Amino acid sequence: MNHAPIKTNHVEMDGLVHGGRLHAAAVDYGIPVSQWLDLSTGINPRPWPVPPIPASAWARLPEMEDGLAQAAQHYYGAAHALPVAGSQAAIQALPTLRDRPGRVGVLTPSYAEHAHAWRRCGHHVITLAAQEIDQAVATLDVLVVVNPNNPNGQRFTPEILMHWHAQLAARGGWLVVDEAYMDATPDASLAWATHRAGLVVLRSLGKFFGLAGARVGFVLAEPALLVRLHRQLGPWTVAGPARAIALHALHDQTWQVAARAQLAQATQRLAGLLLQHGLATSGGTALYQWTQTPHAARLHRYFSQHAILIRLFDEPSSLRFGLPGDEDDWTRLATALRNFQIGAECNDLP
Repeated sequence: MNHAPIKTNHVEMDGLVHGGRLHAAAVDYGIPVSQWLDLSTGINPRPWPVPPIPASAWARLPEMEDGLAQAAQHYYGAAHALPVAGSQAAIQALPTLRDRPGRVGVLTPSYAEHAHAWRRCGHHVITLAAQEIDQAVATLDVLVVVNPNNPNGQRFTPEILMHWHAQLAARGGWLVVDEAYMDATPDASLAWATHRAGLVVLRSLGKFFGLAGARVGFVLAEPALLVRLHRQLGPWTVAGPARAIALHALHDQTWQVAARAQLAQATQRLAGLLLQHGLATSGGTALYQWTQTPHAARLHRYFSQHAILIRLFDEPSSLRFGLPGDEDDWTRLATALRNFQIGAECNDLP
């Protein structure tokens, strides 16, 4: 199977490209969706097992008093939590809560929606490499970091983050920490400190729990900010069935412990597999591995032609590999890697 890409006219509504665009890839390469292995998203391929959803969750408007916020507070170790329709909803709404446009530092490379959202609301966005942040904090009104970072997996210690928060909060600024990939290493979270003014932590059930389609996230922050955010987002932002699923998932400690152990083994296996075939990893988390290579575009095209979707980044030239789900998926990835390596040595790959 070696499919050349087909010219299509996909419209990007916001100008940003994300992982998980499986249907678009299927059209581009003329391969049915059912034949693809999607490793592009960094989502747990063994999601929390969703039980039957009570009929009442579909028939009634969502209830704020259903215990979901309290379950999140217990799970994250936070004093306060606001359920939202995925952390993306908060990413788009938070910039509107600042009283006036300001200077916003955003980590780069990182999840592109953060910088996009702050620019859309008229803020002056300064993109910062990790080593530039410490010097720049004194000039910022808001600092946004993803921890662990996406896509390179870089981690910031709680000590350095709280140091930056203290500087920002002293003059009414915010530190916004996107912890979408933190669940596998919860001891490094700042959730415990989010009762403090100027500290906002975003969490999601999409990655670790593998429930991206449910669109459930949480904002952890001081009550005054959460009240303003809730007013901005309006009522019923999280659907009743999604709330019911999230409530049970957050309580399932047995599954959570087992998932952390399984993901730790799987990401080590993935790193070893990539290295075995000449792709040393440059970083990663429990849910993906990231590798910098000048041949990223070539590799991405090759895998797509063989119905394996991985995530391509231009700056820097790199690839992100999510975790295969079962042994057939692992074998398929290993075979593709081996065949690419052989083909590259024989110079017969496109």
